[in-house]
Amino acid sequence: MNKKIIIKTVLILLWAMSTCLSWERTTGCEGSKNSGNKQPVQMKADPVDTVLKQLNKKTSELKSYQAQIEYGFIQPLLESETLRKGVLYYAKLGKKSKLRANFVTFQQEDEEEDKYVVQYIVLDGGCLTLPGQRLEGMWFVEIDYEIETVKYIQLAEPHDPNKPVDAFDLTSRHFPMVGFSRIEDLKKQFVVTLVEQKKSEPKGFIQVHLKVKPTSTYKDKFLSIDFWIDKKLSLPAKIVAVTTEEEIYRIKFLRPKVNVKIDEKVFDFKIPEGFDEPEIMPLKKKGEQK
Repeated sequence: MNKKIIIKTVLILLWAMSTCLSWERTTGCEGSKNSGNKQPVQMKADPVDTVLKQLNKKTSELKSYQAQIEYGFIQPLLESETLRKGVLYYAKLGKKSKLRANFVTFQQEDEEEDKYVVQYIVLDGGCLTLPGQRLEGMWFVEIDYEIETVKYIQLAEPHDPNKPVDAFDLTSRHFPMVGFSRIEDLKKQFVVTLVEQKKSEPKGFIQVHLKVKPTSTYKDKFLSIDFWIDKKLSLPAKIVAVTTEEEIYRIKFLRPKVNVKIDEKVFDFKIPEGFDEPEIMPLKKKGEQK
């Protein structure tokens, strides 16, 4: 072969290789690009996000909820423990919602269970009648039949974009009923982790641990909250919360009925004769001392 032809062929090959390498640095040489038909690496889903996504789907579909409720309160420093039992009702009516807990028994430590009626109701202020006053926004009503008192506690101003309007969310400011709504806010308020269940513990539940963040709206009330999700219902079945005073709330939901129609009359109430006039406790205005 002619020497000039050989040299020319070698130069062409070197140029081709150089072009391919240069192209590969930017977009990848076509030959190496298709080599092996490698699939893009897929990131594993965060287990916490998976659980919260499932929970959010279920709560977004929640129209009504009814269950037997057990509400325990423990004060370790005083060596005191109490337990109340009753029924919980919740209904979403259009853009508004209502919640009611009727407790009918009370038990302290190992003493016998006694009848003690106390009712907690969360509803729109427009449902409350009070001579000479118009109550707006969302309110928490407490009716204690033992001491014959009634309290109206305002939870949110009307049309306040910074306040949740769902009854479960509003209740959680006083009682830790988390996990039923506004799931998207959990990561804003808490450091969320999943707790591995021990073999000795009942199966069929997922335990979620919430550590209160320093900037959380819960920071003045709670240190941490744990709740157990029933895998069949994808809703909370038990909640345990530790307060900043190291007190403990324990709440259980038993025999739940999900999206079974509830008569709206369940949320109606009437103050019995002989009770004191309701104590009105509106929200503090900006600038007012707490």
